[in-house]
Amino acid sequence: MYPLFVTAQIEIIPCKVCGDKSSGVHYGVITCEGCKGFFRRSQSTVVNYQCPRNKACVVDRVNRNRCQYCRLQKCLKLGMSRDAVKFGRMSKKQREKVEDEVRYFQEKMRSQADAAPDSVYDTQQQTPSSSDQYHGHYSSYPSYGSPLSSYGYNNPPLNSNMNIQPQPPQYDVSADYVDSTTTYEPKQSGGFLDTDFIGHAEGDISKVLVKSLAEAHTNTNPKLEYIHEMFRKPPDVPKLLFYNSMTYEEMWLDCADKLTAMIQNIIEFAKLIPGFMKLSQDDQILLLKSGSFELAIVRLSRLIDINRDQVLYGDVVLPIRECVHARDPRDMTLVTGIFDAAKSIARLKLTETELALYQSLVLLWPERHGVRGNGEIQCLFNMSMAAMRHEIEANHAPLKGDVTVLDTLLAKIPTFRELSLLHLEALCRFKVAHPHHVFPALYKELFSLDNVLEYTHG
Repeated sequence: MYPLFVTAQIEIIPCKVCGDKSSGVHYGVITCEGCKGFFRRSQSTVVNYQCPRNKACVVDRVNRNRCQYCRLQKCLKLGMSRDAVKFGRMSKKQREKVEDEVRYFQEKMRSQADAAPDSVYDTQQQTPSSSDQYHGHYSSYPSYGSPLSSYGYNNPPLNSNMNIQPQPPQYDVSADYVDSTTTYEPKQSGGFLDTDFIGHAEGDISKVLVKSLAEAHTNTNPKLEYIHEMFRKPPDVPKLLFYNSMTYEEMWLDCADKLTAMIQNIIEFAKLIPGFMKLSQDDQILLLKSGSFELAIVRLSRLIDINRDQVLYGDVVLPIRECVHARDPRDMTLVTGIFDAAKSIARLKLTETELALYQSLVLLWPERHGVRGNGEIQCLFNMSMAAMRHEIEANHAPLKGDVTVLDTLLAKIPTFRELSLLHLEALCRFKVAHPHHVFPALYKELFSLDNVLEYTHG
């Protein structure tokens, strides 16, 4: 047991790995829930992370999911170890060091509170970045009652009939970049997108949107060079044997881990869509809960080699035929449908920019049940649609007659919705058959049957 002083105050110290809100001492180091879970998963015997760059990636709140290799090396360098879990007491020297650090951050908070700006202009200038080494405004961090809170969401159980009184934002959302710990609500004065596109002529707005989405996509997906390199490598026989030997239950849980990691990047992508963070927090969460599985299918299309019928699954290339087997015919329908949908997108040979815009369209699909800011979501959707139409017309000839690539892509969105519901039903069956298996916390929250069925049935 840690001393009462430490357990009560330690969360004031940011995560040593990424600088996010910490939740205590994990594996011997003060970390957030995200880095704690990452380190736990990294201890698997099959993990073999590779850095696609020069093994010197920045690891902070924004970038921590971009390079697993550098994130793990930072964890190890800081002293994270499974062995550390065995020791429940701190030495006197360790305790004094932590107490000194807590006092340092308390004093830092007090000094910042004393110097708090009086004007909105000052607040905008002092909005912190996620890549700051330390975050000064700890009062703006949400509680850790929900996995989504680590992405900046105070998340009570959602119900479309709830009347939640919005809280005022901690910072003005017109700042160039607001940290993920900020509470967001739509700006009531001025136009909805004024702060994103202020000073841009109408013709420039599309360019700004395309550039923002393309960068968001690039920064939250594996690099194409890495994907192509993995497909060129000879088969990794030990890993293939490992996955072939997995039981049905083990494969389910492993898929849930892989999907959760992908969805962490999807959440980061969504937050970088211009205007998304100005939607009400309820609508942001609803769109993510009902759309994240659909975006995962779109992202899966980048990880498929159509010619060889293979998929990059984590850090191993698997034949798709090996993935499409399950005990229950209904699960077979789900898995086959997912790969068929992903392969149909891959065959269209979209550019990275087009894939970014398509993800925005899928996420912001305005017919999602239960959203409140319909006008604002429709506005964002229309802008993405106009930009997507321009990109498609510039890069692709019609497929058949007047049927365009865009027509084909839009026609697939109802299929994504059906696959999302099939996944929920399969998950429900699995939970009934295996009630003792534990899924990742973010996976459980996003795919809570009671919540998501309400959002996806309109």
